[in-house]
Amino acid sequence: MPEDRYLAFMGRAPKRVPHWEHWSNPDAETYLTGIDHYGHPRQCRLRFNELYPEIALGVPKTDDPIPRPKDGADRENHVSRWGDSTTATFQHGEAFFRDAEEVFRFSPLEHADMRDWPHVVENWDFSSEESIAARFNWNRERKDGQASSAGFYNTTFMWPMLTFGWELFLECCLDERFERVMEEFAEINRRVFRVLSKLPVNFVVCHDDIVMTAGPVCSPAWMHKYVFPRYEEYWAMCRAQGKEVIFMVDGCIDAYAEDVLACGARGIITEPYTNFKALAKRHPDMFLAGEGDNRILMRDNPSEIEAMVKSMGETAQACGGYMMCIGNHIPWNVPGEAVKRYIECARVYGRRE
Repeated sequence: MPEDRYLAFMGRAPKRVPHWEHWSNPDAETYLTGIDHYGHPRQCRLRFNELYPEIALGVPKTDDPIPRPKDGADRENHVSRWGDSTTATFQHGEAFFRDAEEVFRFSPLEHADMRDWPHVVENWDFSSEESIAARFNWNRERKDGQASSAGFYNTTFMWPMLTFGWELFLECCLDERFERVMEEFAEINRRVFRVLSKLPVNFVVCHDDIVMTAGPVCSPAWMHKYVFPRYEEYWAMCRAQGKEVIFMVDGCIDAYAEDVLACGARGIITEPYTNFKALAKRHPDMFLAGEGDNRILMRDNPSEIEAMVKSMGETAQACGGYMMCIGNHIPWNVPGEAVKRYIECARVYGRRE
């Protein structure tokens, strides 16, 4: 019997609409379970999963106490609080490249071992497929009907943005000398996707923040030169091995959703700035998630939360691949009572008759 999450990924309309939540709210776990997350992280998570199995959070291996992180941003170290820890660094390429000429001279392939570069997020050794495969260490069999997945954060666009920083990336991206740099990043990703295509999973989650909350960063012409052909190439490797691709993107993807789907993605998980109902109407069998809005949860207004979830349920009726998801995350400062109300409302409205 296929899992509900698998059915949703495949657009096959399970009766119970599953969740895919970006969860980083240990204080809500404490509130909902009555067990201190920091004092007993494993006990707390086990109890949470008993109460709310539809959220399906991973369970810590030990119950060793963990220190409570400081709230807000640590500007000296370029990180911010994230759940019960901190984010990766927000200091990207601007700290490593002084000007455009350094960007044009840079060779991603010559620096394929990126283990000393935390600012690129996926700071692996990309020197060979063997070194990439060692990062995954998969030792279980692939089973039909399971929502098993692997993923990669820097599908294409993230590479130059993280490596060089926004200002240098945008200064250089229209120069013809940038073509070589992008092609070398593409060669690194060919290695990555050859590995991903061989893993014993059913889905590959590909992340690339190609838009912001107001829409695209780069023009359609630039995207069709540097980004979308790469997606089509990489995702074809996965599909040839029987895997479906899920595209993950922050912001409003309205302008490029059709391009992403045309490149071979089974569906999209994004943020509430996107017009979800229009996508569901055009593609009733696609996977779709991220319509929920944490700004509504932050206000903790019961009627507003219920109205949001009811609207999400209406989108689910139109789209067989819909999942309940707060697309802009459930961070540490969302009130626990609002989280509880959201989950309970989803139990009411997240059904298909």
